[in-house]
Amino acid sequence: MSTATAESRPYHHGDLSRALIDAARKILETDGPAALSLRAVAREAGVSPAAPYHHFKDKAELLEAVAHEGWHELDAALSKARGATENARDQMTNLGVAYVCFARDNPALYRVMYDCSRDKDALPDQLKDDGAYCQVRDTIGENSGGRATEIDLELATIAAWCAGHGLAEMISFKQFAPLKDLLGGEEAFLRAVFEHLGMFAKVIDQDPA
Repeated sequence: MSTATAESRPYHHGDLSRALIDAARKILETDGPAALSLRAVAREAGVSPAAPYHHFKDKAELLEAVAHEGWHELDAALSKARGATENARDQMTNLGVAYVCFARDNPALYRVMYDCSRDKDALPDQLKDDGAYCQVRDTIGENSGGRATEIDLELATIAAWCAGHGLAEMISFKQFAPLKDLLGGEEAFLRAVFEHLGMFAKVIDQDPA
């Protein structure tokens, strides 16, 4: 493919950065991270090999852009789930189910989101600054009746987030198949798991010993 032909593709009449991110996501989902390179992304987007360097200095920067988009999409998914009901317990369950379903439906994107965070030993800014993490924190806070301290609220949010992340990592385990069948499918299984969070603590609190 000549440079002239590549540069005449319609992507240049729109948003090349957008096209490159879309191409990267397609490669990630179909071929995995090992197949991703700026050259491969350029080929997938139908532009010259040099074109991606106008927007991303290297593969790592492109992956950061992909991860950034993933966090925003997760935030949107959680916001939709949260707004589907006004019941406090159902809101938390909906958030958990939406989180795991997002991870299940976007496995490569989800992996990149956390891989980029691990590289920095920190959660991304958009996760905590009015993002997906805040969807969970605000839901807990709004439904605590103002009784939760700041540290309690933060710890409860971490616990809820880790529960969702852990289940997202384990959802495909074959050992869960009988429960999924018994409860009526995967999402019913997810709802049941999240609805049972905290049950052990309640049992302990009620123990007369």
